[in-house]
Amino acid sequence: MAPPFVFPQNLRGLEEEPENNRLFVQNTADVASLRASELEEFVKGVSFDLSDRELFCVEDQDVFDRVYSLVHGFCNLSPACKCNIVESLRSNLSVLLPNVDSISRASQDQDDDAPILDRITSYRNALKIYTFFLFTIVMAEESNSSSIDSTKVTARGRKKQTLQSWNWEPQRGRILNVIANSLEINLSLLFGSSNLDENYLAFIAKNSFSLFENAAVLRDTEAKVALCRIIGACATKYHYTVQSCASIMHLIHKYDFAVAHIADAISRAESKYSDGTLAVSLVREIGRTDPKAFVKDTVGAENVGRFLVELADRLPKLMSTNVGVLIPHFGGESYKIRNALVGVLGKLVAKAFNDTEGDVSSKSLRLRTKQAMLEILLERCRDVSAYTRSRVLQVWAELCEEHSVSIGLWNEVASISAGRLEDKSAIVRKHALNLLITMLQHNPFGPQLRIASFEATLKQYKRKLNELEPNISTDETSKDVPSDGDSCSGDGEVDDLHPSVTNKMHQDSLTDSCQEENGDEIKENGESVPDIGNLEQTRALIASLEAGLSFSKCMSATMPILVQLMASSSASDVENTILLLMRCKQFQIDGAETSLRKMLPLAFSQDKSIYEAVENAFISIYISKNPVETAKQLVNLATDSNIGDLAALEYVVSALVSKGDISSSTISSLWDFFCFNINGTTAQQSRGALSILCMAAKSSSGILGSHIQDIIDIGFGRWAKVEPLLARTACTAIQRLSQEDRKKLLLSTGSRVFGILENLITGNWLPENIWYAAADKAIGAIYMIHPTPETLASSIAKKSLNMVFGDFGQDETQNDADNNNVDFLTTVQAAKLSRFLFVVSHIAMNQLVYIESCIQKIRKQKARKEKAAGDNQNADDNLGPAQENNSINAELGLAASEDALLDTLAERTEREIVSAGSREKNLIGDCATFLSKLCRNFSLLQKHPELQASAMLALCRFMIIDANFCESNLQLLFTVVENAPSEVVRSNCTVSLGDLAVRFPNLLEPWTENMYGRLRDASVSVRKNAVLVLSHLILNDMMKVKGYINEMAICIEDDDERISSLAKLFFHELSKKGSNPIYNLLPDILGQLSNRDLKRESFRNIMQFLIGSIKKDKQMEALVEKLCNRFCGVTDTKQWEYISYCLSLLTFTEKGIKKLIESFKTYGHALAEDSVMENFRSIINKGKKFAKPELKACIDEFEEKLNKFHAEKKEQEETERNAQMHREKAGNKMEGVAISGKVKEEIPEYDEGEDVSESEVADPSEEESEEEAVSDSEQQVTSSHPPSEKLKTRGGGAKAKGQEKQSEVKTVRSSRRNLRHRS
Repeated sequence: MAPPFVFPQNLRGLEEEPENNRLFVQNTADVASLRASELEEFVKGVSFDLSDRELFCVEDQDVFDRVYSLVHGFCNLSPACKCNIVESLRSNLSVLLPNVDSISRASQDQDDDAPILDRITSYRNALKIYTFFLFTIVMAEESNSSSIDSTKVTARGRKKQTLQSWNWEPQRGRILNVIANSLEINLSLLFGSSNLDENYLAFIAKNSFSLFENAAVLRDTEAKVALCRIIGACATKYHYTVQSCASIMHLIHKYDFAVAHIADAISRAESKYSDGTLAVSLVREIGRTDPKAFVKDTVGAENVGRFLVELADRLPKLMSTNVGVLIPHFGGESYKIRNALVGVLGKLVAKAFNDTEGDVSSKSLRLRTKQAMLEILLERCRDVSAYTRSRVLQVWAELCEEHSVSIGLWNEVASISAGRLEDKSAIVRKHALNLLITMLQHNPFGPQLRIASFEATLKQYKRKLNELEPNISTDETSKDVPSDGDSCSGDGEVDDLHPSVTNKMHQDSLTDSCQEENGDEIKENGESVPDIGNLEQTRALIASLEAGLSFSKCMSATMPILVQLMASSSASDVENTILLLMRCKQFQIDGAETSLRKMLPLAFSQDKSIYEAVENAFISIYISKNPVETAKQLVNLATDSNIGDLAALEYVVSALVSKGDISSSTISSLWDFFCFNINGTTAQQSRGALSILCMAAKSSSGILGSHIQDIIDIGFGRWAKVEPLLARTACTAIQRLSQEDRKKLLLSTGSRVFGILENLITGNWLPENIWYAAADKAIGAIYMIHPTPETLASSIAKKSLNMVFGDFGQDETQNDADNNNVDFLTTVQAAKLSRFLFVVSHIAMNQLVYIESCIQKIRKQKARKEKAAGDNQNADDNLGPAQENNSINAELGLAASEDALLDTLAERTEREIVSAGSREKNLIGDCATFLSKLCRNFSLLQKHPELQASAMLALCRFMIIDANFCESNLQLLFTVVENAPSEVVRSNCTVSLGDLAVRFPNLLEPWTENMYGRLRDASVSVRKNAVLVLSHLILNDMMKVKGYINEMAICIEDDDERISSLAKLFFHELSKKGSNPIYNLLPDILGQLSNRDLKRESFRNIMQFLIGSIKKDKQMEALVEKLCNRFCGVTDTKQWEYISYCLSLLTFTEKGIKKLIESFKTYGHALAEDSVMENFRSIINKGKKFAKPELKACIDEFEEKLNKFHAEKKEQEETERNAQMHREKAGNKMEGVAISGKVKEEIPEYDEGEDVSESEVADPSEEESEEEAVSDSEQQVTSSHPPSEKLKTRGGGAKAKGQEKQSEVKTVRSSRRNLRHRS
């Protein structure tokens, strides 16, 4: 019988001669030195022996030595030899395993135990040897594969050698499967007990865990399953738990790819052997880990967390009984572990409590455990870490999807999620939005959630309950209604509302969406309600309806927050908010449709993802397969939208038309609406249809050409009197016609169209509030399509003038306006004059635009000719005479002179529009003179505010056209913009200032301060327009950022939220320009704001926002030096505090801290103030967080220096105050001496021989000099000692005061003696 086989430390360990009796290698063969044929014969011989002889022949010394030699030199074998030897070893081991059972039966049948024991020993030896050699081959091959992969170099341009490849992966899976099978059979007979040989298990477990570290092995499904079986058997079946736990924890901490596979292995072991010891041991091991260890090892914490979640997903019941050891980790600092525990609780709530079996006590225990877990999840929604809060919201969404949230908790979860919409973290807001979307999708209350429907249905069933309980009052009924949890099953899943109730609510919701609801209809509907059963069922239904009503109200209450989130700077906020609003509209949440319309302005967003979200939402809501329905939706949207929404709608519609999402059939349906071809169409819908068609024509101009006659007949016909805005829309349609359609219109009905437009401008058939917008569009249409628009415009202006003044002469009119004639506006109606001024100024403005367009056309034609000439020149190498002349002209600069001539002509024509000061008078020029005088007549215009608004608007237009007119009226404009009582006038003038600054920047430059002054206007609209105008000018480099930018900064804290948001947006955009101008402006803003009467909180908010926009470290470091230097130039303690506060807001780097320490001399004198010192302490606390050990020592030393200096300064101030008090007391005493001396002098007679007492005579001047001497001596004493020495000289408070008092008494006495001597 062969000696026993003992597992060595490594393969070469078999060559060492043992001290005890064990099998070892005695005669090895050098496989590497054999030729290929010899090696092949050697392998065949070994394979023949293994297959022909008995299974345990491998323990024979000769076979053992030869097999060892092949395994030792396995890497030198050819692929065929490798496959041969591996297959022989694997097949022998697989055949050996069934024989173990036959040995067991043979041992029971035979009486003689000796041969059986020998056979068992041989089988045990063979099992160990086969396992050892096979595992050694696996490890060698894996090591060889990984080394080849790491050193593989692809050689290009070389011929590939055709070698027979060794396909190792299938062999690996088969070998590991055989080893796994060997562990799963009954090995207790071979090893004498259920506890196997320690070396045997250690060898298998060690190598198996080593293979788990290889990601390539785990990607092989067969190999992974086999390894999981091996680990499960070792740890669970053979009680190798402690060692396995240590190895598993090592794997979890170091290899993230192995986490899920380890959890799979543990789950398989628990399922196969019905023993969760390994899982429990691991959970308890994690529970015993110090929470601080996870803070240091963040990767390990993340892997451990993933492992716990995977384990809870696979073994929920086992985890639910052991999760208590993990709960203390909720108090740890590692948010990753808290995230994982939240995920674990979510898995357990969803899966661990689904059993309905068991007695009442076990069910009650499960319910209490589940409730405790849910309460922890609710509590974690307020975790300090944003990652944990977001993870909790994700878990709640998963629970809602799996119907694991009861109705009793539904509203609480919804309320918490709605509150998280205002979280400061974007990731939390994102998952809160997703949770609300999920809750709507999986809500247990029905497909429609309108509040009115719930209230009506609830009222009906409460009446039904009162009928079932006639003796119970309504109040008592509400108290006795069972909890929401009564409508849930015992396992916590939601029981939806009764189907009949849901159907009824659905019908109510449908009627609500189509027509307005009133109380009579609800009352009529409430006559009959579905009968759902007995009293208890009715109570449960009422409880569910109340929960549904609360949920609907909760969702409706979030609409204002969702509107705010659509303006968020985070793209995820906007996208998810749009998705939630779409879902709310689907479930008919109150306010959802109104809120959803506010997404339209987001179409102008520069973020592509936001625009795509808006476009997709628009398509899903308003674009359907039915073209008529689509057209109706678009028409209703256009009629209900404001100006801003219409601009955004035009942008979206034109884009959808160009993409083909709005089909031609939809366009046809829109024409049907416009032409009243669809029954029930109103004039308002017709106007809306034409608006949408005009929007579509922006990207496809041919859309309007087919219905030109309909546009004229309907747009300016009788329907325009029913819907006055229809005429304005028809003017817009005319402007949108293509060039071909314009020509057709001029040829066919041109004169008629121009007559209609002229009548619209000069007529009175439109209402006052509509006329201005319609006239604007009509004049624009004339200048767009008329071949010579100035002729028709002249006629219109004359007619307007005649309608206003009639037989009055222009000179007489100007004199009346100039002389403040009160009867002037009694003869001339203010409304007609307002219209005339609007028409004339708008014509002048369109004339300017027309001139510029003509100049552009000329330049384009010239450019095309030059390009054509250049092409011809390149085509023909031989230059002709004309081409030579052109080149000569170019060399002489004649082309440039042509451009200059064109510019001169353009300037002349522009000046002629308003030429009141030239010899050539014209109507607009005369009107400008009259207008200027009229606007200066403040007393007259104050009586007619509408006329003042029109007059000032016209004045601003004339000023935009002509520079001379602008310069002469700038003083008037700023006077009006500052003093006009009407905020409409001030607001319009503020907007005009922006246009003037663009057109004539040099003229407006001296008035910059006045423009910034509009930011202090009392009117909200004026301040808002001022912010918009200045933002536009500065951000587009039309105005330099001057020293008045602090006015814009103050707007950050404006009482109006809109103005505050606009100011913040301005500084946010300004920070993106160049190298962030805010960095250069900040010191000046700080100085200006420090001198303003601002609240402390407002100042802090402004500076916090501005400094937050500076991101670069270099700028932060430079700001440290700049702010420190400002301490030297100010003496106000308030400014010291503000400067130190700004320093505390900076993000300090190592250089920044060093600069702060180096600049100590600049701010040392300010450290006596407690508020300043508090800000410096905040800076020090910040610096300690990131500082390295060396820098931390410097910071500690700096902190000590600050504290010491602060204490010395405080004590010095205290000393100075005490000295001042003493000086005041001494002065009072000397004053008494002087008064008594004066009294004696006033006595007319006295005895000259009498001695004069010490206090009889006192010279005031000398007394004052003595006081000055005393104070000077005190100051010298004070300044002659440094603060530290002064502290030493003041040993005790009482003693110091006594000494100072004695010195003062001596000084007074000596002064008195000097006085007596002089007298």
